[in-house]
Amino acid sequence: MTTNGGFQPVFCTIVPPHVLDRLARNEDPSLSGPARRSLEHDAYQRTHRRLTTVIGAPAVAAPAGAVADQPHRTIYDAGHQQDLPGTKVREEGAEPGADATVNRAYTGLGATFELYLKAYGRNSIDGEGLPLDASVHFGTDYDNAFWNGEQMVFGDGDNEIFLDFTIPVDVIGHELTHGVTQHTANLTYFGQPGALNESVSDVFGSLIKQYALGQSAAEADWLIGAGLLAPRVTGTALRSMKAPGTAYDDDVLGKDPQPATMDDYVRTGRDNGGVHINSGIPNHAFYLVATAIGGNAWERAGQIWYDTLTGGELKQDAAFADFATLTVKAARERYGAGDELQAVQKAWEQVGVRTL
Repeated sequence: MTTNGGFQPVFCTIVPPHVLDRLARNEDPSLSGPARRSLEHDAYQRTHRRLTTVIGAPAVAAPAGAVADQPHRTIYDAGHQQDLPGTKVREEGAEPGADATVNRAYTGLGATFELYLKAYGRNSIDGEGLPLDASVHFGTDYDNAFWNGEQMVFGDGDNEIFLDFTIPVDVIGHELTHGVTQHTANLTYFGQPGALNESVSDVFGSLIKQYALGQSAAEADWLIGAGLLAPRVTGTALRSMKAPGTAYDDDVLGKDPQPATMDDYVRTGRDNGGVHINSGIPNHAFYLVATAIGGNAWERAGQIWYDTLTGGELKQDAAFADFATLTVKAARERYGAGDELQAVQKAWEQVGVRTL
């Protein structure tokens, strides 16, 4: 259940549709072919997600004998098909096998579970020990990864533009955090609330990577999807929280369109109203908060964002100003009128979002 009157999971992918749309128009079939197939896969899964939203997804409970506050992971091999989940290839407690993709997916699910449990006392993404399932080797040259409301799915990439989607642990954390949002604030996936939905996933995806690597806010790269782009691509990642709009500038992909402030807010009907684009603004606000506070970003800065997401006051249709106002309230309630509150207030001012 959610805190906002309904269980409405959405279909969320790590690669924005506008990126795949551009690739699909490329004259080189080695680039356009995988992108077109990926868009077709996404369209099918999006329709499936709508259907399960209407009729209800099957209830999933922790299996008998599962240990409380421990992950319960199952990895499946889709065998380059589209039928989910595929063949079970690794379950909780099993030793690593020869397939590096399977091992990375298993480790990434565990890293996500650990951050939420150790930093915020949350038992899996629903708070009640939900088993974490993932399918790898989905489709043929599939250029995406997604959370479908029930499980994680990873493509292998086309090896021309994108590599294996299990490589960046923050991609895994990002997609699973859509599940956390689904079970808490349930932010509508359009316009500013949709951009907040994406930003929250970027924030905690980055924190999961930082936690796993033991990096402070100053040491982190603040990139989403570093290591995902193939060598031919001129770029470092899918997005940059430190400097939105600079993650890539490539003759095939184009230039990263993310704005860092409201001065450059993008008004568009594509990408559900620009959810993957305008998320750069709240992303940058979090980066500014975390680096101003210093230390480990998952502690004070992350706690403020987590309190905001799970506190019960964040509405499904929240705009940036609504979210910003609640972060100020969360900072004041948890830390008083100290450095944390000042960092939050200043960050939103810097990106041009007013707090009420």
